[in-house]
Amino acid sequence: MRATMMYGAGDVRIETVADARLIETTDALVRVTRAAICGSDLWPYKTMEHSETGRGMGHEAIGIVEAIGADVRSVKVGDVVIMPFAYSDGTCLFCRAALQTSCIHGGFFGNGQVDGAQADAVRVPQADGTLFVLPVGIDNALIPSLLTLADVMGTGHHAALAAKVGPGKIAAVVGDGAVGLCGVIAARRLGAERIILLGRHPDRIALAIKFGATDIVSERGDEAIERVRELTGGFGAHSVLECVGLDESERTAFSIARPGGAVGRVGVPQDETMPASRPVFYSNVTVGGGPAPTRAYIPELLPDVLAGRIEPGRVFDKVVSLEQVPDGYRAMNERAAIKVLIEF
Repeated sequence: MRATMMYGAGDVRIETVADARLIETTDALVRVTRAAICGSDLWPYKTMEHSETGRGMGHEAIGIVEAIGADVRSVKVGDVVIMPFAYSDGTCLFCRAALQTSCIHGGFFGNGQVDGAQADAVRVPQADGTLFVLPVGIDNALIPSLLTLADVMGTGHHAALAAKVGPGKIAAVVGDGAVGLCGVIAARRLGAERIILLGRHPDRIALAIKFGATDIVSERGDEAIERVRELTGGFGAHSVLECVGLDESERTAFSIARPGGAVGRVGVPQDETMPASRPVFYSNVTVGGGPAPTRAYIPELLPDVLAGRIEPGRVFDKVVSLEQVPDGYRAMNERAAIKVLIEF
């Protein structure tokens, strides 16, 4: 089968690899029909050291179940399923607490240990707890939006929940990538009165406004902090969604939260230390977030996608075949695309 392999920074190849197959009795084999390139895939694309063996890429997919292990009960051959970016058993104490990304028997796709989903097929460990069966056909027009439930829409929702977004509050979203744009959707869905997007790309700003952003801040650093304070009567936002993970974006996020506010962090931190920790402490700002347990959020978000109340699939602005995936990585890295959809 064909699969996306990364051998180092900027070195993405489509290669023929051994066919995905069942290994454990709790596995399912899924033929991938839609996958995506994620903003988090760009971190190794920029920084990965050379590897002789390569790393299978991709962690979000929709596909058709082609085989199941003897102990799989919740999915069957022929089901159309969403594959979240983390696999989980669905039964451990953390899964029962809706924290599947901390599953005792879980892990992440495309991490070098479990193969990625930018491939013709993928082995899904812990299939019962991981896969979610969709009530639509594989060619349904909503498939792009449904695919976002595997990662970016669930991650934006996680940021909004961690930031305690609610009716009457001012939310600020740091980052205009796919997760940040989905964070705008999530903030609006949860009732934020105003939504400030911190971003500077015209195409993304236009989409954010369609999603519900009420204010745009294109400055950076101290100027961005000052501008947000101007927009909020000098106090800052009640809820801040940090959707980038860089030191500057984190410092901005923490600095624009008002006293007693909350910051939801979902951008993968690129530094070990947290900036602005002393101001955060003295302002009683709550900091939460982490890898989103997107599997837990699918049942909540799915009805809104099916009814057309939210359209997160609009973050896909470039469609490629599997053979064109290296071009997709380049487009996202050069900010020529927000998020790339892979069609098989």
